[in-house]
Amino acid sequence: MSKVKPLFEMRGITKAFPGILALDDVSFDCRAGEVHALVGENGAGKSTLMKVLSGVYQADAGEIFLQGEKVAFLHPLESLKQGVSVIYQEFSLLPDRSVAENIFLGREPMRGLFLDKQSMREMTQTVLKMFGDKHNFSAETLVGTLDVAQQQMVEIAKALSLEAQVIVMDEPTAALNDSECELLFNLIDDLRKQGRSIVYITHRIREIKRLADRVTVIKDGKIAARFDHVPETDQIVEAMVGRTLGQFYPELAAPDEIGETVLRIEDCSNARLHNISLDLKAGVITGFAGVQGAGRAALAMAVFGADPFVSGAVTLEGKPLNLTSPRQAAQAGIVMLPGDRKAQGLSLMQSVFDNAFISARAFSTPLGNPFRTNHADRNDIQKLLDQLDTRAASYDVEIKSLSGGNQQKAIVARWLALKPKVLIFVEPTRGIDVNTKSAIYRQMRKLAQQGAAIMMISSDLPEVLGVSDRIMVMSDGRIVAEFPNGVSEADVMRAATHSADEQIVQGVA
Repeated sequence: MSKVKPLFEMRGITKAFPGILALDDVSFDCRAGEVHALVGENGAGKSTLMKVLSGVYQADAGEIFLQGEKVAFLHPLESLKQGVSVIYQEFSLLPDRSVAENIFLGREPMRGLFLDKQSMREMTQTVLKMFGDKHNFSAETLVGTLDVAQQQMVEIAKALSLEAQVIVMDEPTAALNDSECELLFNLIDDLRKQGRSIVYITHRIREIKRLADRVTVIKDGKIAARFDHVPETDQIVEAMVGRTLGQFYPELAAPDEIGETVLRIEDCSNARLHNISLDLKAGVITGFAGVQGAGRAALAMAVFGADPFVSGAVTLEGKPLNLTSPRQAAQAGIVMLPGDRKAQGLSLMQSVFDNAFISARAFSTPLGNPFRTNHADRNDIQKLLDQLDTRAASYDVEIKSLSGGNQQKAIVARWLALKPKVLIFVEPTRGIDVNTKSAIYRQMRKLAQQGAAIMMISSDLPEVLGVSDRIMVMSDGRIVAEFPNGVSEADVMRAATHSADEQIVQGVA
């Protein structure tokens, strides 16, 4: 890329908090009309750097220049007035107010002493027109009725209404499905064409390759690498975590580690699944691939008893099993880690310990469940959290204060307390940094080596290919192909997109 003056530039930024140097002489910039990816592990300093840019924090040392002029933002409102807008992973929207009211919250147009609702609606519609036909809502639509992708649009519309020239997006796809992600990517392409600067924070290598013009890697508060192009995946991973991609995924199951069939599903169906037949063996990680809506999540819910099969036969360790609820599944030894941790897996206001201990408490009985709430049992949960290397100042702090990876470890500890036979991981590393991803993969392998049968459902195809001993491909609620590890992405995608009426493909090693 030619030497173009940056729209904004941060030089030598240093920021310390009690006991930690969060940023150490960091320099970063972004040019008009480009997407600059800022990547790094959780806690590397990405968000702190952007909070300095937006005026949430003030740097202890260093300078910020906006369009060549030195600036010093003492409050986020000051940066907003200068055209710098940050869209955080957690939306700052009010669900009971309209799109227009959210976009102009705190700066509503007035006519004398009265709110000028008509002007606000008209200005909102003008901003929404920038999305072309990509939105299906109006200025008067209640935000609470919008899906996640549409709420993301509202956040972007808020930035556009401020005429922001610098837009920071922090993990914007963490809660989006594949089609919603593509919609967001197209919007970012449009913003780039308009000459805006986009700082894109993500853990997903594929998104970097799809969007970025440049890549900067930050590690331990310092710049670890700068790329004036999009480098190979291995270069990004090595800069982030200090090891190559070949060391990133754990070893696959050795032949002598593969045990007997734990769960057998024979010709099972429900409203969304058709004629599912599947064996899950001890020691084996079985990955499930497919396009959005293929039926992978529905299969997880069926196996976990949340949306049970209505026909066919299921056996667990050779014994018939008829599940009608998740509680029955957990009692039988089948557990699931949900894809949406916050909505489906955590009590955010409760402590780390309480979140990990919830299942042991739920299944304790007066007849002698081994996980009753006595001192020794509390020690068992503590040991599980320690073994998983759960990082927290204390297990008594609210779990919402932990990173996504450590929240996930608490859920894993919760289910390990029940000594499960089958573990279902749904999107196990969504919103988790690269280093913690590797730790989760290794924990999954360790659980398999201890005799568990593992289902892994992920929309990240490289993750499925890297972790799984075998790959099942789904389409239209059916299993349409089975491959051993080593299959190419192209072969999996061909199977995932062919008609479900075609014959099942059996991969060969």
